[in-house]
Amino acid sequence: MSDGEPIELHHRHVGATAGGHEFSPASAPSRSGSSRWSVFFNRRELDTILRVYGHKVAAGEWRDYAIDQTGDEAIFSVFRRTSEMPLYRIVKAPKDARRQGAYRVISASGMILKRGHDLTQVLRAIQKRRLKLVGA
Repeated sequence: MSDGEPIELHHRHVGATAGGHEFSPASAPSRSGSSRWSVFFNRRELDTILRVYGHKVAAGEWRDYAIDQTGDEAIFSVFRRTSEMPLYRIVKAPKDARRQGAYRVISASGMILKRGHDLTQVLRAIQKRRLKLVGA
């Protein structure tokens, strides 16, 4: 599997034929019908996101995540606890790539913290370290 190849997260029948040609789920039309192609995180994008996620888990700030896929977007949600609303949503929306960038980070309140063309730069919005005051 190459770095640019999408990672299938949902169980679907692979190898179905349409007009005698095989197609993969990544190239299948979306269920919503609003766009022609489904959007997924590729291996490189997931590696970048999971690297940040791993650091935050090790620091005790995050505990769970979820990956969702709509017809137009792929969403990586981060949770402090499983039963809560997501702290952050990392969204990949290629339809916005030419205007504001394909990636954005959204806070729990729905505010867009950062958007852009480079996932690593966008993730810096949630990588900021908390400062601790040390008494002398």
